[in-house]
Amino acid sequence: MNKRKTLIIIVYSPALVGNDRRALDSVHGLERAFPGLRLDWRVTERRRLAALPQRDAWLVGSIEDGGFPLLCNGDESYPVTVSGRGKSGLFSPGGQDQFEVYAELPLDESVIAAAAAVLEGVAEGARAFWGRATPDNAALDIAYQTAPTLQGPPSPRRGLPALRLFKHIRSPEIPGYLGWLNYWSPAAARAIGFPDPLRDEDLLSRSRRTASGGWVVQLTDTPLDLDNPAHLDALKRAYERFPEIGGRAAP
Repeated sequence: MNKRKTLIIIVYSPALVGNDRRALDSVHGLERAFPGLRLDWRVTERRRLAALPQRDAWLVGSIEDGGFPLLCNGDESYPVTVSGRGKSGLFSPGGQDQFEVYAELPLDESVIAAAAAVLEGVAEGARAFWGRATPDNAALDIAYQTAPTLQGPPSPRRGLPALRLFKHIRSPEIPGYLGWLNYWSPAAARAIGFPDPLRDEDLLSRSRRTASGGWVVQLTDTPLDLDNPAHLDALKRAYERFPEIGGRAAP
C-alpha cells in the first residue's frame, strides 16, 4: 500500500510565556482555515484516541516545556494533527528560545485549496516569525540542506544550496529555509528584502498579505514536487533571490 502523501506545516515563534494564548490561537487558526475541522481528540499513552469535550481548557492547562501535546481530529482514515514544542535558544537563531507549531494534513484537493489560509491561520495565531507548508516528499529533500554528514557539512540533494544550522543564524526573523508556501512576518519580510516590486513580480503574483501585514508567498502553482524540473528551478531561483534565507548572506 502506498503511503498517503501529507502536507507538513511548521511555524517558528517567540517562546511561550506561561499559559500563553498563542498555543490555543494557533489551533483555532488551523480550524478556521479548514472548514469542518475540529481538533478535539488526543492520543493516550496507550496510543488510543480520547475525546476532549473541554478541549480549549485542556490545551491551555497542558502547556508544558514551552509547547502543547498532540491534538487530532479523531479520524484515522483522514488524520489531521497539530502539536507544539519549545526549542532551546542553544539550538535556535540568535540564541533565543522559540515555540514551534507542527501540523500535518492529508495532501488532497481540499487541503491544497485551503493550504495558504491554513498556513496563515497557524502562523498568525502563533505570532510566528516565519513558517512554511510543504509536501512531505519535498520536505525531506529540503531537510538535507541542513543535515550534517559524517564528513561534516551538509550534502544537499538536487543541487540545492547548503544552509546553516538554526543556531548559527543571527536573528530569529531570518527564515531558515524555503518551502512550497512560505509565511513571512513583517519583520521576516524586512530581513530578507521582500517585496521588491521589480525583482519579485512573479512571486507577488502568487502572494497574499496577512492581517498582521505579513505575507504568504507561494513558489509554484501546484504543490512543490522536486521531481518536476520547473519546480526545482523555482526553488533554486528563490534561494538565489533571498541569500539571507538559511543564514547564507555575509554578516
